[in-house]
Amino acid sequence: MIELQHLSKSFGGGRKSASIQALDDLCLSVSSGSLYGLLGPNGAGKTTCLRILCTLLSPDAGSVQVAGLDALAQPRAVRRLLGYVAQDVAIDKILSGRELLQLQGDLYHLPSAERNSRIGELIELLGMREWIERRCGTYSGGMRRRLDLAAGLLHRPRVLVLDEPTVGLDIESRAAIWQVLQQLRAEGTTVLLSSHYLEEVDALADRLAILEGGRVIAEGSPSELKSALGGDRVTLRVREFSDAGEAARVQDLLRGCPGVRQVVVNRSQGYSLNLVVERSDVIELLRRQLAEADLPVFALAQSRPSLDDVYLQATGRTLMDAELSVAGLRDPKAERKQSMR
Repeated sequence: MIELQHLSKSFGGGRKSASIQALDDLCLSVSSGSLYGLLGPNGAGKTTCLRILCTLLSPDAGSVQVAGLDALAQPRAVRRLLGYVAQDVAIDKILSGRELLQLQGDLYHLPSAERNSRIGELIELLGMREWIERRCGTYSGGMRRRLDLAAGLLHRPRVLVLDEPTVGLDIESRAAIWQVLQQLRAEGTTVLLSSHYLEEVDALADRLAILEGGRVIAEGSPSELKSALGGDRVTLRVREFSDAGEAARVQDLLRGCPGVRQVVVNRSQGYSLNLVVERSDVIELLRRQLAEADLPVFALAQSRPSLDDVYLQATGRTLMDAELSVAGLRDPKAERKQSMR
């Protein structure tokens, strides 16, 4: 249903600023009737990718096809197939929810009877009956997001594109939107969902791509990606808050422990350590090794691989680390220097 081939896009590059490479030879293929997830931190290229797909942005290079149509050559035809729910909700605060949907239906040139029937269906589907007649300016974040989703679904699109649809929402609103997306997929709608919520992509996506620096660095179903890692995961903290030096010392010590295949320092959680292990009795072996080195154990837990482990394996850092780095709250170069001291 969706084919993105060798997409590249950069921004800036004027005399006073360096260019930013948002997409770098990105390739993506989404099957009809599937729910496909794009996972990555802010700045990974997710929104740029979706805006190019929805003909709101032109790539510097590459091709875009939707249901066999060339989106770059036939943008108007492709837009008829797409429903797009952007990251930022943009609704008129003066109109009621019903009036806004009626306006949206008129923009799609839907006959009034079909428009009103579809609005009624979406009100029931998204649980909007109690507040649909109120002005949009009085809506909570969850209400606004449901109304925005209804507007994107009004013309029965074959492809629904969602950019961070549940960011900032309460648990109840997130669960309601998850249920709607699962129902749409069951009815044959192709859904492309971007998110940086690991549990959201894990729960909903048939397949997913992990983006980093505008490139696809891992792709597959959640179960395939987790199974490919092999072995259980162990999270270890020798203290509640270690420093970089102590974490590096423990990392060197545990690399020689039987059954331990990999040890990575997790900077986002007080310099805890993430281990990949290959034997069931590794917890006792780790306790013994740490005791012999006169190191305390604050927390030690074993689990099956998660999508965060997939991200850690692909990038060398957790998704939270990547988010903090993009936000400027962590300087990886300074931390590397600290850990070498």
